[in-house]
Amino acid sequence: MYWVFLVLAILVEVMATLSLRAATTGSKAWYVLVVGGYLAAFTLLSMALARGLGIGIAYGIWAAAGVALTAVAGKFLFKEPFTRVMAAGIALIIVGVLLIEL
Repeated sequence: MYWVFLVLAILVEVMATLSLRAATTGSKAWYVLVVGGYLAAFTLLSMALARGLGIGIAYGIWAAAGVALTAVAGKFLFKEPFTRVMAAGIALIIVGVLLIEL
C-alpha cells in the first residue's frame, strides 16, 4: 500500500512544481495549486513512511522521479530544453536510486 502513497506523492509534487512554473509566467492563482500540492505531497509521503517504506528508498525515488517527470513535462508544457546531457543525468539518478535500494 505504501507504493500507492509514494506514487501519488510523486505525481502531486510534480503537479505542484509545474504549477509553480506556470505561476511565474501567468496567473498568480497557480500558487493555490503550488501550496496545496506540496502539502498533499508531503502528507502522502509521510503516509508511505508510516506504512513501512524506508526513508532512504522513499526520498530517493520521490526526488528522482520528481526530477525526471518535471524535466520531461517542462519540455512539453513550457518548451524548455531537454538535452542529451539532461537525459544522461536523469539516467544516473535512476541508477543511483536503484543502487540505494539494492
